[in-house]
Amino acid sequence: MLNRVLLTVCLLLFAGQSYAQLPDFTEMVKTAGHAVVNISTTQKTPDTPDGQDGQPGPGLPPDMPPEMEELFRHFFQNPGRGFVPRETNSLGSGFIISPDGYVLTNHHVVVNASEIVVKLKDRRELVAKLIGSDESTDVALLKIDAKNLPVVEIGSPDQLQVGEWVLAIGTPFGFEQSVTAGIVSAKGRSLPDGNYVPFIQTDVAINPGNSGGPLFNMQGKVVGINSQIYSRSGGYMGLSFAIPMDVAMHVVEQIKTKGKVSRGWLGVQIQDVTRQLAESFGMDRPHGALVAKVIPGGPAEKAGIQIGDIIVEFNGETIETSGELPPRVGMAPVDEKARLQIIRQGEKQELAVKIGLLPNQAMAQTQNGGLPGEIGNNRLGILASDLTSEQRQQFQIEKYGVLVQKVGKGVALEAGVQPGDIILRIQNSPVKDAADFNAIVAKLPVGKSIAMLIQRNGSPIFLAVKIDK
Repeated sequence: MLNRVLLTVCLLLFAGQSYAQLPDFTEMVKTAGHAVVNISTTQKTPDTPDGQDGQPGPGLPPDMPPEMEELFRHFFQNPGRGFVPRETNSLGSGFIISPDGYVLTNHHVVVNASEIVVKLKDRRELVAKLIGSDESTDVALLKIDAKNLPVVEIGSPDQLQVGEWVLAIGTPFGFEQSVTAGIVSAKGRSLPDGNYVPFIQTDVAINPGNSGGPLFNMQGKVVGINSQIYSRSGGYMGLSFAIPMDVAMHVVEQIKTKGKVSRGWLGVQIQDVTRQLAESFGMDRPHGALVAKVIPGGPAEKAGIQIGDIIVEFNGETIETSGELPPRVGMAPVDEKARLQIIRQGEKQELAVKIGLLPNQAMAQTQNGGLPGEIGNNRLGILASDLTSEQRQQFQIEKYGVLVQKVGKGVALEAGVQPGDIILRIQNSPVKDAADFNAIVAKLPVGKSIAMLIQRNGSPIFLAVKIDK
């Protein structure tokens, strides 16, 4: 009987202890929720009577009889003024960062808006002015005409730990001041459309309308701006992404002081180091950002960075994956020196590079296609041809390189080589022409991973190939 009583007491204590460990967000919501706002936008898209493309206006089928078209215009068109402008509305979230009315939200919430209205917790609705926005980081800064407003407290994303509780307040599907909670799933995520943002991944329920709203830590400080979700259905699926506040505040500072965002530029194209590539470069483990292309005349070329270098440190910060480098370069001061540590042919080196200003336009990419030429065969099962002068001009290749015509079964196909690829170098040897390519391949060692640099769709990529026999 005594043992049963002791067991019951222990279970109750354990249950109480487990319950006590669950977070309580009530006080945080009461305090921080006053600075969270709802943002509604209006976009006006006027149409001419004949439409913007010379076709009948909205709702008019191209084969409509002339008399019906005249009737439609008579009832639905303002004479002499074209069609009535169509208005589209969208909802998002935001939060106040200063008592005098500066508000942060997402760029995609307010882009192309003809009117932006900020709705406060006390039900006031104020027209906002767009001070500036940055598409690359998806951050926008607004200003409303008000004073003594409640503000959020800015926290440090660097202090966030994976597994830590976080909370979001926003307007999903128009439901204002909705609160959801979860944990930090990962940090420093690199997404395809967010090269300059090391996203915070959470499992907080984020849906359309939450965009631009704050992500709070357990101290009630904003550590991120909820920006994106990964979804196959269009709704929440447990993968939500937030812009770290250090990135957002860097954008805010530049918008306030310069009126625009200047982003640092290194002038390289990079990729991750795989296990096979790490072996080919003599590394003990895969890490760093592998330089696949050096932009002519860019900061990297002037500093002596070469194709095949692996950047493992930037200004004293370790680079584990290639996705970690662009955000750090982007936030680096333009025209100031940065310290790089690289691995070149198995040896570590220190380089200093003067950070440049990111060009407004990305380099155009060209499409490769198989073209006839001199063909040879080799141990990789690749049929390669010399590049003509026209092809070099088309693919923007000054010298070296061979065009892959066909890839047979074998190690090259398994490594991902495709027809239309241009092979630029193998290990540290530039490939001059098809004959040189065959000669290099003939001397490749057996059972060792070899790095092959190719160009595909205008972009350089390293592949690792290993000849078994």
